[in-house]
Amino acid sequence: MCRTLHALQGQSLPKDQWELLLIDNASIETLQGNWDLSWHPHSRHLLERELGLTPARLRGIREAKGEILVFVDDDNILPENYLQFVVGISKEYPFLGAWGGGCEPEFEMSPPDWIMPYLGNLAILNINRPSWTNQYFDYRCTPVGAGMCIRKNVGQKYLETLVSRASTEHLDRRGGDLISCGDHDIAYCAIDLGLGVGLFPDLKPTHLIPNKRVDKEYILKLLEADAFSSYMLRKARNFKVEPIPYQSVKESRFARFKRCTREFLSSFRGLFKLEQEKTNEKSFEELVQEARTRGLKKAAAKFHP
Repeated sequence: MCRTLHALQGQSLPKDQWELLLIDNASIETLQGNWDLSWHPHSRHLLERELGLTPARLRGIREAKGEILVFVDDDNILPENYLQFVVGISKEYPFLGAWGGGCEPEFEMSPPDWIMPYLGNLAILNINRPSWTNQYFDYRCTPVGAGMCIRKNVGQKYLETLVSRASTEHLDRRGGDLISCGDHDIAYCAIDLGLGVGLFPDLKPTHLIPNKRVDKEYILKLLEADAFSSYMLRKARNFKVEPIPYQSVKESRFARFKRCTREFLSSFRGLFKLEQEKTNEKSFEELVQEARTRGLKKAAAKFHP
């Protein structure tokens, strides 16, 4: 939180041109008593007692007075010219209703090689050129929550959408739950209004990644939650959902083939019993597939119990 607020305090955009709303989302210790915002002339502390990222965002949307809203989480650090770029993009691209950029990771420790294919699930994006779309679920151009910008009418549309569609009211983080896709739902409200969504390389906040997120067990839980969330959002928006892979959660045919091949080779080479037992262990890629399948099945059960 300290670095997040320090980065906001150092923004190049004059402070009389933007407001700062610090949402206390059911914190154990209230933020108002611990974080001084007197450095900003248009700052407010807001207490949202309902736990969850969605209630916190909704509170910010309701309370904001400006025409452009920027969502900043407590593990995001904005470059000093971020808000200046946001204002410029809002004027240069009036046909966009939601936009964002890439995310630069800052790991607490050097990340292991195995996590590289899953950086996108940690909201780590590399954007090389401006791009935009008016197509739903075009992830190449859809902004993520870290530093996401929306026009006020898009926020109002999101409020109305959740009133009429309770199934995705909590489609985002809540306590220790890893449910997500609330940011995409907000972005797609721009498309609902006939506007577009986009990504820009000039917008690149730093995303702080603690050690606990660079852990295989955490990543598997995250991938399961991502699969669940994606299914729920597509279903709620009446889009074709991702099919559940034709395999048993216990073991796919390909995984069984790989395991049997390893066992045969191990036996042929005369390895010790302990080494033979290791061949029965599933690869991380197999565990990933199982996690995603669990997520899809849990989501499907919500609509077809």
